[in-house]
Amino acid sequence: MEQVRTLAQENAEDIFFGQVVLIWARWFFILAGIVLTLWTATSTNEITFSVLFVVALMAMNFFLHGRHLIEKPANAKLILVAAILDLLIITAIVATWGIRIGLQSQFFIFYYPMLLGFAFVFPRRATVLYTTVTLIAYAAICIVVSPEILGSMGDIKLLIMRLITLAAIGGLGTYYWRIQRERRRMTRNQDVTGFRNPVTS
Repeated sequence: MEQVRTLAQENAEDIFFGQVVLIWARWFFILAGIVLTLWTATSTNEITFSVLFVVALMAMNFFLHGRHLIEKPANAKLILVAAILDLLIITAIVATWGIRIGLQSQFFIFYYPMLLGFAFVFPRRATVLYTTVTLIAYAAICIVVSPEILGSMGDIKLLIMRLITLAAIGGLGTYYWRIQRERRRMTRNQDVTGFRNPVTS
């Protein structure tokens, strides 16, 4: 029973402390979206279309951030839904926003903070799955939007390099998550055995 309780407590701690990274990563995404909208929009229709995405993200993040501030953080399912929406919105931006789309879109960089934030919250299996889906989504949208890249060795190399770096971000994030969990376990064991806790003393 003690083992089950401890694992449940560890999962709750991961959700509480880790989701702060996702919240701030999303605020960065929102701020960048506002700046890019004002910078690149050429008509009121483009601004209106972009603002709808930004407002939806802001509403969702205000809700999640507010719950965290009053120490009633969202549960894992709600955070997972928000992360999936992040992935869908970023992929839609890469596929449609601006003149340069697909592989030529510079907005693929938005995947990085979202992958890193997700890895700080969820265990390794969930992170591997989310990272894999992200890689497939990005590669698929690049090929669908610009199928001619398959005939260019330079474009294929560029796509592979980006996929490798995205996978590395997910891997580094989950590695850091594992280190933090082990540190909490060591601290808890020291408290139980009576050794001095270097974190709290």
